[in-house]
Amino acid sequence: MSAPSYDNDTAYHRPVMLRECLEALDLRPDGRYVDVTFGGGGHSARILERLGPQGHLYSFDQDADAEREAHKLARPEFTFIRSNFRNLHQELDRRGALPVDGLLADLGVSSHQFDTPERGFSTRFDGPLDMRMNPDEGGTSAADIINEYSEADLHRIFGMYGEVTNARTLAATVVSSRRGQNITTIAALKKAIAPCTPRGKENKYLAQVFQALRIEANDEMAALQQMLEQTAQVLRPGGRLVVMSYHSLEDRLVKNFLAKGKFYGEAEKDLFGRTSLPFEVLTRKPIEATAEEVALNSRARSAKLRIAMKN
Repeated sequence: MSAPSYDNDTAYHRPVMLRECLEALDLRPDGRYVDVTFGGGGHSARILERLGPQGHLYSFDQDADAEREAHKLARPEFTFIRSNFRNLHQELDRRGALPVDGLLADLGVSSHQFDTPERGFSTRFDGPLDMRMNPDEGGTSAADIINEYSEADLHRIFGMYGEVTNARTLAATVVSSRRGQNITTIAALKKAIAPCTPRGKENKYLAQVFQALRIEANDEMAALQQMLEQTAQVLRPGGRLVVMSYHSLEDRLVKNFLAKGKFYGEAEKDLFGRTSLPFEVLTRKPIEATAEEVALNSRARSAKLRIAMKN
């Protein structure tokens, strides 16, 4: 397999650790694969290049922009599924697509979503406090969380999902600031929480706050757990599970699930003390991007890639 080139990757399409992901999937031309996070289609396009007429790729994404991008890849060997990956088994089963030979999950937010101000994902722009992966379905926006959640709930999500050190003070500051009028834009939120923002560490702090709001708005941790639990059902024995995460909360869940078959506590044993695990872990430590790739794509800096094989 020749190493793929980044030359044709735009900011929308630039996939993180592309070569490593493709090698981890152990692709076969006649295989059946799933990309549960289509995003800009970077990984999906390169998987399709390696499939023959007997192979097939099923790609999931709940984002309307991703669906539009998927039309560019239209071919008989490709099926785009507009759905949250928490519906993995159901969507594949209804298409008669089980079992599959490999599954790729590139977690987090796509470069395109970060770079679109009106989506509200990035601290670099002003725009509405939205952060919903699929606003077409309604649901809770970041603005709803900021303006409607209790101080206790804000404290919980800032501490748990953002790992913000002064989460209690931050929650109190938000509640105090919203009394005058609702906080509905990125600029207004930044101004409201300025007294809590550590000087010299503004970017990191705001990234943690935005991460917490995004995870809560999209119920990301529960969706990830539900998707991972279904992977053992959809993969054939010997099939590959390839997961790339971008923050410690995601990576911890992935690591525990692959190593123990569960997210918390120790692996379960039968009456004879034997442990039956759904996966064999192929990466003792997560794979990280090279310095050269990080220089090309700063988003790769925090990426951790874990690989497992279905027992």
